[in-house]
Amino acid sequence: MDNPIKITELQLQNIKRVRAVDITPAAGLTVIGGGNAQGKTSVLDAIAYALGGEKYRPSEPQNQDGVAPAKLEITLSNGLVVTRSGKNLDLKVTDPTGRKAGQTLLNSFISQFALDLPKFLNANNKEKAKTLLQTLGIEDQLTALDNEEHKRADERLLSGREAERKRHYADELLEYPDAPDAPLSGAEMAKKLQDALAENAKHQAQRDNLAKLQERITRANAEVVDLNQRLKAAQEELAGYKAELEEAKAAPIGADIDTSAISAELESIDTTNAQVRTNQDKARANDEAEQAEAEYKAACRAVEDVRARRMKLLQSVDMPLPGLSVEQGELVYKGAKWDCMSSMERVMVGVSIVRQLQPKCGFVLLDQLEVFDRKQLAVLRDWLQERNMQAIATRVADDDTCDIIIEDGMVRGQEDNTPPSPVVRADNSVPEDDLEQF
Repeated sequence: MDNPIKITELQLQNIKRVRAVDITPAAGLTVIGGGNAQGKTSVLDAIAYALGGEKYRPSEPQNQDGVAPAKLEITLSNGLVVTRSGKNLDLKVTDPTGRKAGQTLLNSFISQFALDLPKFLNANNKEKAKTLLQTLGIEDQLTALDNEEHKRADERLLSGREAERKRHYADELLEYPDAPDAPLSGAEMAKKLQDALAENAKHQAQRDNLAKLQERITRANAEVVDLNQRLKAAQEELAGYKAELEEAKAAPIGADIDTSAISAELESIDTTNAQVRTNQDKARANDEAEQAEAEYKAACRAVEDVRARRMKLLQSVDMPLPGLSVEQGELVYKGAKWDCMSSMERVMVGVSIVRQLQPKCGFVLLDQLEVFDRKQLAVLRDWLQERNMQAIATRVADDDTCDIIIEDGMVRGQEDNTPPSPVVRADNSVPEDDLEQF
């Protein structure tokens, strides 16, 4: 809304510490100054009661030192005149045409936060963030994303620890580069040795057989020399032996297998197998460590994905103030959480949220601006005017940083015995309650 509703005139009489106050607030910042217990805060309380309803009613509204009954009258920029008067301070809301209304009409454009901004400013950071998110309509979505991010971050932490533990375990294990990939079998090695021995025994039998045949030939030749008469028989026998010899020579004789390496390998099989198992354990540990590291990276990507979706959600809404955001359920302005913001930034955030909550409401009430120096007050005044907002504030001071000074329940310069002037409406009529006073 380009022209939110502001307070154009304020008349108070005998309400709390106020005796008689007539103020025409500025469009931007109006600072009400004065000492302690002079009625500054009573002005703000009276505005809140006049516009906010019975929940803002003071426990003792009547000024005990005042003779006339308490009365409040506020004129708004939309032409409405809000009056509380009479014994019970009954509410009367009148529009420029004279038609009357009530609290329901006021509630349609007046923000409760505007009337009680300190309550918002003093709430904890998560409550303030919740108020903003409810206003923007994304509280449930952002809460879900925050919960998911927290869950993903926990998963990332656990998977990172597990990956680090498994990597440390894998790196600590011994490794034997020269060991075979699989354990050796003792039974297989024994069989291999037995087969080699059997083959060698076969070869030995062949050699023994050749030796025997050769011996027989030798004996036969001797007999041939000694027994010519048996020459023919011996020659036949010799021929037979020669035939057998040729047959035996025709059968191939393989080279003997060296069994020393097999025997040595058999003797060292336990050591070798221990090395193989160690290497297998290390390989398995490395695989588990790599898998854990991959899970950790996936967890990191999951966290970043949630954060990206969260950022996209926040960027999709119109924040009441550039640089304002919500992170982990807390308000953050220009990267700083609430406790790290300056007093100026806190007020700016609060006022901006008031405007976002109720765009029709163009004013806020601020108490205790003592923390603001002269330069900060000037900055705040300009900032409010730029945003078409009005602030009525109090400050314990009586110098030129204040627009109005309250002393003993009256505006400095007003005579004690001069009651406020009656309010003249747009139709030149005067409220009946005012006519009774004059």
